[in-house]
Amino acid sequence: MTMNDRGGRARWMRTGGAAAILLGALGALGAGGQAWATDGYFSSGYGTQSKGLAGAGLAYPKDSLAIATNPAAGVALGDRVDVDVDYFQSGREAEIVGAGPDQSFGGNGGGPQPIPEFGLVRKVGANLALGLAVYGNGGMATDYKSNPFTRFGATGAAGVSLEQIFVSPTASFQFAPGQSLGVGINVAGQLFKAEGVGPFSGSSVNPANFTNRGSTSSVGYGGKIGYLGQLTPKLSVGAFWQSRTYSGKFGPYSGLFAGGGGFDIPSAYGAGVAYKATDRLDLVADIKRIDYSEVPAVGDPLNLLFAGKLFGSPGGPGFGWKDVTAYKLGANYRINPAWQVRAGWGYATSPVPSSQTLLNILAPGVVSNQLTVGATWTRSSGLEVSGYVLDAPKNTIHGSGSIPAGFGGGEANISLSELVVGVGFGWKH
Repeated sequence: MTMNDRGGRARWMRTGGAAAILLGALGALGAGGQAWATDGYFSSGYGTQSKGLAGAGLAYPKDSLAIATNPAAGVALGDRVDVDVDYFQSGREAEIVGAGPDQSFGGNGGGPQPIPEFGLVRKVGANLALGLAVYGNGGMATDYKSNPFTRFGATGAAGVSLEQIFVSPTASFQFAPGQSLGVGINVAGQLFKAEGVGPFSGSSVNPANFTNRGSTSSVGYGGKIGYLGQLTPKLSVGAFWQSRTYSGKFGPYSGLFAGGGGFDIPSAYGAGVAYKATDRLDLVADIKRIDYSEVPAVGDPLNLLFAGKLFGSPGGPGFGWKDVTAYKLGANYRINPAWQVRAGWGYATSPVPSSQTLLNILAPGVVSNQLTVGATWTRSSGLEVSGYVLDAPKNTIHGSGSIPAGFGGGEANISLSELVVGVGFGWKH
């Protein structure tokens, strides 16, 4: 999540009202110059302890950011505050091969940047808890100093920047011992810009609002529900559903995105289990589904262009993303009352088919495997200090029929790798 354009920040603040004030406040905390994601363009998880488990935790809330995914977790957490920050570095690469000289391109702009998040939970009586989570939803960011689309007539640098931030108040209610339900409201802000993709603008209903229009913003609204249940002393389960977040349109890019600049945030849902294998060892597993295909700007394929649909039109071309299924496994081990360590493995199916790699040079959200380790140090005062490292090895999608003959043929290959280091501070009351 980034806010590196002052003009964009100003427009965001004007158009979002109270929500934008909260969004701007997070930017003031130091949201940096890149966006990261491992489940398509969603984050692998929320909260430093969950991220140390590869994002697992629907049935295993460890800190107040757990309500970002499962709002039912609040009652189980008690009173606590968490402030986390991640540092992210990626390797974004693209190749164009098989038509003219083969070329390789690097899409990384800038160095590691801080990405913060915040969570707060307060008990209100024995069976009710209120919470607030403020977090980034991953995003897309590429910066090609050498433009991969030059052979098609592009000039200057190329890239996109999509940043999404959620401000989510929640409430959870324990309706029976060890059984709780939760609801939350999602207020989402988005900031977007694109540059260097002029060769495609001739196939748009509005070529003047297609590329190089600076940063623009939108605010959207949605909701989520969750369940958390302790089935036996050793086994708990959790589940959530998050609605599609309906957002305002990106007017300056009304010629790029289907439906005149529409860019909603897709729905997601999932379930998880946690099992106490021993007094010290907990095992967790989650599965999550993200419905990228329900958002036309993201899910509509590029080949609609050759069926008479222009960029920016209703049902027009998009990035061609498929829905993503993410699997997460983790283990948490308590060494003693002061120290616990954890590790995790996650796998997400790639959203980008081999036929859709050309436009996804701009958005290569294709990492699949994620390996994590983490630890937490707890003080008797209630202070917790946690850290984690995530390594998502390089994954490449090789194009197949990806560059139309009208653009010279050949294939576009895209790659992404990621390394994330995070630290979190929690206070239990």
